[in-house]
Amino acid sequence: MASTVTAPSAVDDRVSKRPLGARLLGRPEVGSLVGAVVVLVFFLITAPTFRDPHASGTIVYQAALIGVMAVPVSLLMIGGEFDLSAGVAVTTAGLTAGLFSFQFSTNVWVGVVVALLVALAIGAFNGWVLMRTGLPSFLVTLGTFFILQGLNLGVTRVLSGTVSSNSISDMDGFKSAKKIFASEFSIGPVSVKILIVWWIIFVAIASWVLLKSKIGNWIFAVGGDAAAARAVGVPVKRVKIGLFMTVGFFAWFSGMHLLFNQNSVQSGEGVGKEFIYIIAAVVGGCLLTGGYGSVVGSAIGALIFGMTQLGVVYAGWNADWFKAFLGVMLLLATIVNLVVKRRAELR
Repeated sequence: MASTVTAPSAVDDRVSKRPLGARLLGRPEVGSLVGAVVVLVFFLITAPTFRDPHASGTIVYQAALIGVMAVPVSLLMIGGEFDLSAGVAVTTAGLTAGLFSFQFSTNVWVGVVVALLVALAIGAFNGWVLMRTGLPSFLVTLGTFFILQGLNLGVTRVLSGTVSSNSISDMDGFKSAKKIFASEFSIGPVSVKILIVWWIIFVAIASWVLLKSKIGNWIFAVGGDAAAARAVGVPVKRVKIGLFMTVGFFAWFSGMHLLFNQNSVQSGEGVGKEFIYIIAAVVGGCLLTGGYGSVVGSAIGALIFGMTQLGVVYAGWNADWFKAFLGVMLLLATIVNLVVKRRAELR
């Protein structure tokens, strides 16, 4: 009797399991994680103060100042858009809360709520104009940047007579608001600002939304190809307006930290910060073309920024070199992220 030979079954590539190494290399934040380790080791060797436990709280706080805003900026970039008004929007939120509370002699919390509404309105305005006109977000938010910059200075001068908001440290509600937005506590020898805790919480929530929810799938879809996403039922308009309003919410939160940490806000603050937020997101794995990136990566990018900014100071170097480093870091990160993405697609 002839024996029956069974042909080996073909494995469908669509359901084959990718090796762990390939999956890790495909993550957007891989390049930034390697960069963070390199920067850490470098400054541990070259800057003795960097090794002081007391300095760690300051370094992470510096990163959190950028990292909180890098969270929504990275989500927006994954969704295929930019917001050049993010930096001055932080200042607008802080000024609104401070000036409103002082001028109307209200409880500070009333000013905080008014500032939240204003910040959300700014985000909604950016998103609405973008979707209504079809203009690039670069142009739309650049216009908003100049509007807010002028309003920040002009309104502050009219209401306070100076270029900063009035101090509200002796007003009702200030102490309770400061506990939420700008308090600090100690862990051993390290002083920890509450903003660091909020930053970690925000990164965790945003990462879950991006990777585990339907909204996250929508964000990737509209950033990759908005027309194709719309064709399969993704509410592109709502997603993009929602992303700009998310930037507005985080601008409000950062503005509240600024206000309650300093008791007042300078009207000229925030200019140029929008580029720092974008750099943190790009270093963390976000592509300028949209549809690819990571919130965790943006946090690592912000940490690299914090380590570098203070590491240069602790090493006793000329701080003028810091901006040059940022430019080099942006170019290298963009190239590395593009290479990682292409290799991940090939696998």
